Amino acid sequence: MTTNEILIWCGAGLGILVGVLGGMLGTYASIRNTQSPRERSFMIKASLLCWLLVASFVVGLFLIPGWYKHLLWLPYLILLFLGINTCNRRQLRIREEDSRGKTAKE
Repeated sequence: MTTNEILIWCGAGLGILVGVLGGMLGTYASIRNTQSPRERSFMIKASLLCWLLVASFVVGLFLIPGWYKHLLWLPYLILLFLGINTCNRRQLRIREEDSRGKTAKE
């Protein structure tokens, strides 16, 4: 193996490590910043679904041959952005419902 190949493999490994650690930190922060058990439960389920989507995308990139793998980017990005938007709206709705419930009880 040449020095360039070693550097490429080290860079790829470091990129994967940074990506996974960033995803774990984001997941932790999203779950930690919830305000109720109901919201926390939803965020855990949403995080698991997101991790499955990303993992499926990465596996697809490795399994699909040639230029066809580039066709995965469009549905992946559409599902990712729609999922984030839907998750944010649902989380806000849960927070509003929970805060109305606390106000009614007081």
